[in-house]
Amino acid sequence: MICVVCGGVGAARMLAGLVQVVDPSSIVAVVNTGDDTELHGLSISPDLDTITYTLAGAVNPETGWGLAGESWQAMSALERLGGADRTWFRLGDRDLATHLYRTGRLREGAALSEVTAELAAAFGLPVRLLPMSDDPVRTVLGTAGGELSFQEYFVKHRHAVAVQAVRFEGAEAARPAPGVLEAIEQATAIVLAPSNPVVSIGPVLAVPGVAEALAARRADVVGVSPIVGGAALKGPADRLLVELGGEASAAGVARLLSGVLGTLVIDEVDRHLAVEVESAGVRAIVTDTVMSTPARARRLAEAVLAAPAGAGGG
Repeated sequence: MICVVCGGVGAARMLAGLVQVVDPSSIVAVVNTGDDTELHGLSISPDLDTITYTLAGAVNPETGWGLAGESWQAMSALERLGGADRTWFRLGDRDLATHLYRTGRLREGAALSEVTAELAAAFGLPVRLLPMSDDPVRTVLGTAGGELSFQEYFVKHRHAVAVQAVRFEGAEAARPAPGVLEAIEQATAIVLAPSNPVVSIGPVLAVPGVAEALAARRADVVGVSPIVGGAALKGPADRLLVELGGEASAAGVARLLSGVLGTLVIDEVDRHLAVEVESAGVRAIVTDTVMSTPARARRLAEAVLAAPAGAGGG
């Protein structure tokens, strides 16, 4: 069994590569829910949905999130009703069905992990998706103008404001969702997807017990750097690392995650950083990490799984 700790578009592409290499039913994805939010009375889980839509072959190929062939009549109607200030987070008509189903089931008393499994089955996914927790954990970003929820920061402000601090509201009281710790403990391989280390991997590690379980398997944990040539391929990971006192580089990722990471796969353009990565106690593997096509995603997945167990630094 392969356990993948993940969140966001990079994670979805990593998983899409892995299902080409191994039996998809052998993969368990532990997914960030710090991005989750409630809008228009609906419970929305962006990372879970992006991964679901991607693995189902239904994702919008232009954005990497949302559904292909989407329409926007509900949002247009809401704007006509005077709700323009409520439509900065746009939900497509078909996408709304996912959120309506999730919201209804949660209000009936189902746990998020149960609803996630039901949605995955409805989309025909053999991969097992687990939210990091059934309890609400919300990423909150501190800025000069005050605190913002993750979606306010990322979507409403288009991540254009400087961040001074990040906290994960509710994390201390949260418990790992059923199956999360077992997946980490029993996996033959553990992968940290090329997700934003601060706001995609960070919330997962903040759930009590998860970082400890990964640290216990540290030598077997293989990550992929989301920073290539000093920049994030998508999103604000590079800026967040710098704004929070780190470094926007593969070496910066290695230092941030060294407590749980045994090996880091870095891109060819960052070959010169391999020594710095290893100075953080993390083994470096150099290969092409840009998943611009399904074939390149497959090759990266093969390289990640070929990393020998027990090879992490001390």
